[in-house]
Amino acid sequence: MTVAQTPRRIGEVLVAKGLVSKDQVEIALTEQKRSNQHLGKILVRLGFVTEGVIRDVVGGSLGQASIDISKVVVDSEVVRLIPRDVARRFNVLAVSLEEDKKLLTVAMGDTFNVVALDKIRTQVGNDYDIRPLLAGEAEIEKAIDQFYGFELSVDGILREIETGEIDYQSLEAETDEYSQPVVRLVNALLSDAVKRGASDIHFEPEQEFLRVRYRIDGVLRQIRSLHKNYWSAIAVRVKVMSAMDIAEMRAPQDGRFSLSLYGRAIDFRVSTLPTTHGENIVLRVLDRQKGIVPLDGLGLHKEELSLLRLMIARPEGIILVTGPTGSGKTTTLYSLLMHLNDEGVNIMTLEDPVEYPMGLIRQTSVNDTVKLDFANGIRTLMRQDPDIILVGEIRDEDTAEMAFRAAMTGHQVFSTLHTNSAVGAVSRLRDIGISSEIMAGNIIGVVAQRLIRTLCEHCKEPYEPSKVERQLMGLHVGDAAPTLYAAKGCAKCDNQGYRGRVALMEILRVDAEIDMLLAKGATIRDIARQAQERHFRSLADDGIRRVMEGLTTIDEISRVVDLTDRLT
Repeated sequence: MTVAQTPRRIGEVLVAKGLVSKDQVEIALTEQKRSNQHLGKILVRLGFVTEGVIRDVVGGSLGQASIDISKVVVDSEVVRLIPRDVARRFNVLAVSLEEDKKLLTVAMGDTFNVVALDKIRTQVGNDYDIRPLLAGEAEIEKAIDQFYGFELSVDGILREIETGEIDYQSLEAETDEYSQPVVRLVNALLSDAVKRGASDIHFEPEQEFLRVRYRIDGVLRQIRSLHKNYWSAIAVRVKVMSAMDIAEMRAPQDGRFSLSLYGRAIDFRVSTLPTTHGENIVLRVLDRQKGIVPLDGLGLHKEELSLLRLMIARPEGIILVTGPTGSGKTTTLYSLLMHLNDEGVNIMTLEDPVEYPMGLIRQTSVNDTVKLDFANGIRTLMRQDPDIILVGEIRDEDTAEMAFRAAMTGHQVFSTLHTNSAVGAVSRLRDIGISSEIMAGNIIGVVAQRLIRTLCEHCKEPYEPSKVERQLMGLHVGDAAPTLYAAKGCAKCDNQGYRGRVALMEILRVDAEIDMLLAKGATIRDIARQAQERHFRSLADDGIRRVMEGLTTIDEISRVVDLTDRLT
């Protein structure tokens, strides 16, 4: 770092902030006498603090935030905002650009260099605010060599691999893995996927080529087709990043890794599967910034939001969130937990696997190796004095029984279930083996949800609804029809017509009347009829309401929800 501090000074600051104890500093100082390393590195190696904490302490002495450039994957377009000669002269590097906030983050060796800041302002104009972050001068110099010295675009890297123009230079820089074009190719694809808002990245080998697809807004979209020659190197690189066995190609493997992209931490969960044309690799993109949103940020209407808050205010019982894979169940559950998260409660989770780390919440992944499944995990969590328990999924009778036992003993339990509707959760629990008597009085409510794409605000086109569309909206002859909108496509939405997603929800709150029906073992039809009398709004009703508001299209609603019942 640019700021020189004695080891003792760093230790004193950390102790004063309550980040480490005096005992831990003394242990680190003892280790320092043996290794002669910087105290901060030793504290990180021992696991007492994170690298981010050490950087913040050093930066904090100057009143500036800091950044670890070695953990950052930089977008080539952002780097080029500052010319190479300016970056070298002032030892600066453009790190990330937040278009929505008009904010350019720049790593600097001296964040108080007014001349450098003025020069950067001259280059980028007045459209963006500049946020300087403190970084080590040596780190910035190395990053400038990497990011300006090598091609960062996918096409340029592919051309480099084909021509072998930099192969000899790569051989000379044996310790610099960034000089290898395959490393930059994988980073460029990952960066591009995150920029486009992809939730999954598919590498799919065919007989003669490699197909690369992103799942964006719930729909798979082919992005690139690469020659099969690239695949073995790409697969090895992804496996190395995921800490997998690169020699194992006949058995499925799972792994994960993290990168800093666009100024924030992104986690990737990786799965490999042998196929007829080679290993198929799929990466799940876990963006913490998008994955954990406040309850108010779920895009719910006031009625649903009030109903959800009323349900989670109940101190004991079980709340179920249902829907198919990729319907946003985890995001909803995390939002509920974050709303309840407080120092006064002990929240514990059991997930498969943990997707987003959350402060104060104790999170555990199920592990088949040590026989920690959901049922055994709940038994263990019950001994940890929890107030709120999240069970990733109810799959079998043992898990369901333990979840309801936790609810009956005064705990608030959240879990997911695979059913098509909120009312269908009752029949699913009966199929698993949970009796109506146990369900009665213990189910707080059920939330069924789907994710739909929303229309691009820049290009959606108004039109008059057809006769069938009027019928789907429940309009009668003579009723005034709202203006509907169709998807068109423009540069802003990548010519898709849709941009972003929002959740459709049906919320079944189990009140006294429905509780009584559950206790009597009533049919699903009887429960649904009672819910309708309580102004229950189905997924189809919520979807049509979104259409009438101009947020999406009937075609998009039909893709995830059955609307045929509204035509009878």
